[in-house]
Amino acid sequence: MAVAPPDNGTPSAEPRNGFDRYFEISARGSTMSREVRGGLATFFTMAYIVVLNPLILGSAVDGDGQKLPIPALAAATALIAGLMTILMGVVGRFPLALAAGLGVNALVAYEIAPEMTWADAMGLVVIEGLIIAVLVLTGLRTAVFRSVPTQMKTAIGVGIGLFLTIIGLVDAGFVRRIPDEANTTVPVGLGIGGKLASWPLLVFVLGLLLTLVLVVRRVKGAILIGILASTALAIVVEALWNIGPSFVNGVSNPKGWSLNVPELPSTIVDVPDLSLLGNFNVLDSWSRAGWLVVLMFVFTLLITDFFDTMGTMVAVGQEGSMLDERGTPPRAREILLVDSIAAASGGAASVSSNTSYIESAAGVAEGARTGVANLVTGVLFLLAMFLAPLVVVVPFEAASTALVVVGFLMMTAVRTIDWTDYEIAIPAFLTIVLMPFTYSISNGIGAGLITYVVVKLAKGKAREIHPLLYGVAALFVLYFLRGPIESVLQ
Repeated sequence: MAVAPPDNGTPSAEPRNGFDRYFEISARGSTMSREVRGGLATFFTMAYIVVLNPLILGSAVDGDGQKLPIPALAAATALIAGLMTILMGVVGRFPLALAAGLGVNALVAYEIAPEMTWADAMGLVVIEGLIIAVLVLTGLRTAVFRSVPTQMKTAIGVGIGLFLTIIGLVDAGFVRRIPDEANTTVPVGLGIGGKLASWPLLVFVLGLLLTLVLVVRRVKGAILIGILASTALAIVVEALWNIGPSFVNGVSNPKGWSLNVPELPSTIVDVPDLSLLGNFNVLDSWSRAGWLVVLMFVFTLLITDFFDTMGTMVAVGQEGSMLDERGTPPRAREILLVDSIAAASGGAASVSSNTSYIESAAGVAEGARTGVANLVTGVLFLLAMFLAPLVVVVPFEAASTALVVVGFLMMTAVRTIDWTDYEIAIPAFLTIVLMPFTYSISNGIGAGLITYVVVKLAKGKAREIHPLLYGVAALFVLYFLRGPIESVLQ
């Protein structure tokens, strides 16, 4: 496991002051400079959510044909991400940043909202967050987490590493879906027509190579330096060749920049629009869409948030060697409680469920080990409400270099899985491969745990299965069968 080198010798375990003692900076072998670097790296790898979440939610219409205003979505996305990330740092004291969850926001935008109003849909997100909070307070969520075998937790972290890698490669355009009209069974390919045929792709490749060289040479701040250097190169390239975005007036420009065009903004400060705060309703959806449909929506949100966070928490802790012998990070209960509060808060602010971000591993790779890194990331998100023009300077081609490098670092833990024991190796394998191949953390965890239970039962080893895992496996069976179940209930 790669660990950032010390800044000035080995940090002392003796706390230097009350701040150090509370956040356990020295006790976890960290320093303030590492925490600041880690907080910066985490922010830059996930700042895209301030732009992407409004695009996803703002492009959909609810059952009344209404759209949410994109400027207000951007401001609220940054606000809740900032507040919840700081709360995680102060309460959970763990370097795990939060923001509007990808996948969940698409579910809310394209499946839930069309069946009701936006306020009703966000009300369901609030309900789901409150249910998870109750599960944490009763100890059930923590108990489920601890019931998962240690090697399966390792597999979850490795799978998320591969998931991060494919996210980075796809976001940068290095890997792309081959169009249906190409008349081939190959689903994805390299770049544009099998070639690195654009300036943005060259920026990504050069940035990735630079970051890898810095990592190999153990340069402090390697990932952050890679992001900043790639962004600077992207700004120069855009100024010289005026490449533009990947979509222009709805028309695809495959050689353009993904998400953000790296141009220095004409304005830096803007007043945030917070009009969407509190725009939710927890009651009307039940009469509008029917209680069976609503229950299925809440169940899907619940399962996705519940296990995505579990996997992310393990992966980030694993990257920073912060897990105990059972594969559990410190203050797990507090971490899970803050995550559930964030889910409800995201609904209350109309920006969808907020959840823990695996991009936090980029900050851990930079040396972050405590909640201090979250203070840095959270403040930057709050500033992003006012400095949105600066946030959108970093293109995917620059930020994605960090995701690929972190994916490699997380992949190294695969060596600790006993691949000669098929009873754990097969579930671990499915957990690892299905995350990137289905683009879902929950799918990988669900398939792995179901297979683990089935294999153990087939071997006559039912006593080795924690009782809670039977219930978890049954819930995941319902999760995977929700399509047929919905069709029967309609």
